[in-house]
Amino acid sequence: MVTTLKDEASETIQLAPSFSIPLGLIISSIPLVLVQKWLGLAIALFGSFLLVQAMTLRLHFTTEALEIYRGKTLIRSFPYQDWLHWEIYSPTVPILFYFRETKSIHFLPIIFDPQALQTFLEQRFPR
Repeated sequence: MVTTLKDEASETIQLAPSFSIPLGLIISSIPLVLVQKWLGLAIALFGSFLLVQAMTLRLHFTTEALEIYRGKTLIRSFPYQDWLHWEIYSPTVPILFYFRETKSIHFLPIIFDPQALQTFLEQRFPR
């Protein structure tokens, strides 16, 4: 699901959250706890962390930048003019989004709708 937000200057696209990775980690940690208690608990904790992030963070694609919001607060903006490359790893089961700017490299877990992410990345910053 994608939400289109209209503002005065441009159209902004907000990606819907995806709970696949967090819930997959939490569910897979259950049998692992029986075999390796601490590893299972660590994976469950990481899955819980990603679940909270998926519930609170939103990606907005504007005409100028990819913006990350927590609620209504802008956390970070990544102008497309600074981007060099982007990639979604493991296309059959998307788990990681990578993009490189002129000054830094970023890795984000796919906690957003992966098909919409791919579509809007190709629209806003074609390869």
